[in-house]
Amino acid sequence: MRIKTKLTLGVGLLFLLILLLSIVSARYMYELKEDTENVLVDNYRTLEYSRNMLLYLENDSGTAIEQFDEYLKKQEDNITEITENEVTGALRAHFKQYRENPDDGAVRSEIRKEIFRLMDMNMQAIQRKSEMAKTTANSAVFWIAGTGTLCFLIAFVLLVKLPSNIADPIKELTGSIRQIAEKNYSERVHFEGHSEFGELAKSFNAMAQKLQEYNQSNLAKLMMEKKRVEALIDKMHDPVIGLDENMRIIFANEEANQILGIPDAELIGYHSKDLALKYDLLRELVKNIEEEPEIGNRKPMKIFAHGKESYFEKDIQHISFVPTGETVGQVVGHVILLRDVTEYKELDSAKTDFIATVSHEFKTPISSIKMSLQLLENEQVGKLNPEQKHLIESIKDDASRLLKITGELLNMTQVESGNIQLSLLPADPREILQYAVNANKVQADQKQIQFELTCPEQVSKVRADNEKTAWVLTNLISNAIRYSYDNSTIYLTIQEQPEAVSISVRDTGQGIAPKYKDKIFDRYFRVPGTKKEGTGLGLAISKEFVEAQGGIITVDSEFGSGSTFTLTLSKLS
Repeated sequence: MRIKTKLTLGVGLLFLLILLLSIVSARYMYELKEDTENVLVDNYRTLEYSRNMLLYLENDSGTAIEQFDEYLKKQEDNITEITENEVTGALRAHFKQYRENPDDGAVRSEIRKEIFRLMDMNMQAIQRKSEMAKTTANSAVFWIAGTGTLCFLIAFVLLVKLPSNIADPIKELTGSIRQIAEKNYSERVHFEGHSEFGELAKSFNAMAQKLQEYNQSNLAKLMMEKKRVEALIDKMHDPVIGLDENMRIIFANEEANQILGIPDAELIGYHSKDLALKYDLLRELVKNIEEEPEIGNRKPMKIFAHGKESYFEKDIQHISFVPTGETVGQVVGHVILLRDVTEYKELDSAKTDFIATVSHEFKTPISSIKMSLQLLENEQVGKLNPEQKHLIESIKDDASRLLKITGELLNMTQVESGNIQLSLLPADPREILQYAVNANKVQADQKQIQFELTCPEQVSKVRADNEKTAWVLTNLISNAIRYSYDNSTIYLTIQEQPEAVSISVRDTGQGIAPKYKDKIFDRYFRVPGTKKEGTGLGLAISKEFVEAQGGIITVDSEFGSGSTFTLTLSKLS
């Protein structure tokens, strides 16, 4: 039997029993009411009329006869018993006689006798009807109590059976659902009959079977791996944002939500270009993302995060794969990773400030040392023996080297702090190159190195900072002299290009190994195995100075045959 039918029958039966109890109670209450009214209307009024007639019969006032007649008429209208009509008729006949002869005592005695008969008749009727009302009351108590007991028993049975009939299957089903939640997909429920629970059991078993099949399939394993990867990404301390091939955001971890200030509900599934219209930081992150190479942005981004200004390096990873049977890779998404480099930026800033302070403090004593050496070399102070002259020359070389290193460190701090001061003016490339050659003339003569200059008759002026460009060329020529063999030649070339002028410095030294070619402009890098002195900052500073002017510096080297450094500057427009 279906649950709905059981509930309908149970509640319907209770309703019928309550209706039956109400009908029985109402019926007997009505009967008791009728019996009471019969006594009150039929007999009690006759007794009242009779009592009044006796009173007026004994009264000798002028209106007593009229009052007696009035109550007699009321009695004649209230005849309810079988012989009451005869007694009332006799009373009326004797009253006529009494009215004709009020002094007749015999007639008055007969009237009094008839009234007593009338009263006795109604008293007996009242007693008889009281017995009938008592019988009706007993019957009412019996039937109402019986019906109420029957209702109680049936309601008790329904109270015991019906809730358990509904709750037990639900309890069993809840336990089975808990087993399914604990991945026990072999759990089944068995409800007999064709009730709703039977249909529910069939649906539940079908669901459990499909879940068991799904759990044993590869898809479930893939979903588990997906959730594992999502959990790992979400726990990363660096912000991570994933986009599909259509630039729609598919995931973002908690750190990314905090940095962007956008909750997941307003981020996941939305197109990044639509969100970029509202959020400036997201617009900066996804700008030209498809064209960016898979390397970190060398210049950190300043982002307000964690209650302070923080620095992040943006790293773009383009996700691609080669479909089966094809040879060309297909891009399926992009990942934006922001590395928090605030701590390193602060340390680097502290290091830069420290180096700048120390280098600045070093320049004064080093300059004093060189001045003192010049005084010692003056014969007016006193003549030096050959050993003393040799020591002074060594001290002079060391002081010069320290002064050069200090200058490079100061330039490096200027580069790192981003405070490169440029004075971009029209400049003649030949003059700048000639200045650099003259600055290295003494060093070249010591190794008997010659310069060979190739330059067109007319050279366009460039837009450059004379001082810093000359420093770069001086450094390049100095390196070329340092790494060239004695009695060799350094080739200097100035070439005109459509929109720029290039200056090349080529030596014939050992050259640079291919594996170190990409690192030659890194700070503090020196080719392993070289015995030449240097800080490894010269080329890094040169690159920063050139790029700050909008130029380009490149290197072309063949190991064993020398290197060529080329500086390219824009023409004056």
